[in-house]
Amino acid sequence: MKTLLLSAAMLLIAVSAFAQPHGNRPRTGITNPGAHDPVMIKVDGVYYVFSTGWNVGVMTSTDLKTWDIQNPALDKTPEWAINSVPGYRGHTWAPDIVEHNGKYHLFYSCSSFGKNSSAIGHAVADKLSQDSTKWHDTGAVIRSIPGETDWNAIDPAVNFDEKGNAWMTWGSFWGGIQLVQLNKDLTAPLHGAQQKTIAKRRQKADLAESDTSSTHAIEAPFIFKHGGWYYLFVSWDFCCRGDKSTYRVVCGRSRTIDGDYKDRDGRRMIDGGGTPVCFRSDRYVASGHNSAYTFDGKDYFLCHGYLHNDRASELVVREMKWDKDGWPIVEL
Repeated sequence: MKTLLLSAAMLLIAVSAFAQPHGNRPRTGITNPGAHDPVMIKVDGVYYVFSTGWNVGVMTSTDLKTWDIQNPALDKTPEWAINSVPGYRGHTWAPDIVEHNGKYHLFYSCSSFGKNSSAIGHAVADKLSQDSTKWHDTGAVIRSIPGETDWNAIDPAVNFDEKGNAWMTWGSFWGGIQLVQLNKDLTAPLHGAQQKTIAKRRQKADLAESDTSSTHAIEAPFIFKHGGWYYLFVSWDFCCRGDKSTYRVVCGRSRTIDGDYKDRDGRRMIDGGGTPVCFRSDRYVASGHNSAYTFDGKDYFLCHGYLHNDRASELVVREMKWDKDGWPIVEL
């Protein structure tokens, strides 16, 4: 019952805060816009943020301060996802966006709350602009099946190693964070590639259901390279509870993209390790589901933050600094 109540509350927050039906007139000049699970790319001087929403939410900015809300990325809800993911009807979670070999690749999560009958979808476009992007959907990259997979196919993030190979990490609750190398067109795992778990908090597997205790809550992976290290960011504890949210970001690092990721104290993330990155602030009671980028010589940290005394979450963009030992510092 606790899980069902949490799911209903999360759905209410998501629908009220992030619903942007296709065809709505864009809203412009917004500061501190509402957002959930933001990722970003910069093209021709314009920053594009993709986030959770109906058919994937989109907003743009030229200064990272004021934002224009655009129509959803996908012009229709993918039928393959409706037909194969129970409970999914178009409210699409936790996307990722990358440019690769001259094309733009959009990854997105299809699921329903509290279940790992999920899929990560993929769409590709030849160009990215504010008024003429046309996404071609290629279907599912990977799926999770209750009783068969001890992981959840949501929260994708794609990055590239020093040889230019693409890797996708994903996962939420269950058996933790997964990683696999992708094929050259980023539509599926590379043939023969071995999937591995790179971070988790729950140490005992149970294929029947996710453990919803905060001590096992881990999701939203994102890998960022800095100073010869690959940093794995993940979010711990609970999102989507307004000012009762406990979300927080931790990280570990490795010399290779496939791990072994360890925190500042040398504890492996596969064993529950993680170094805190950001904390509560005067404005935010909790924050999480981050991404990270380098633009014009500066490193940036994105996430969504939950306001004190408010059920809404908003887009957070901060410059990311580094301490003398090479660990990230983010001031909210």
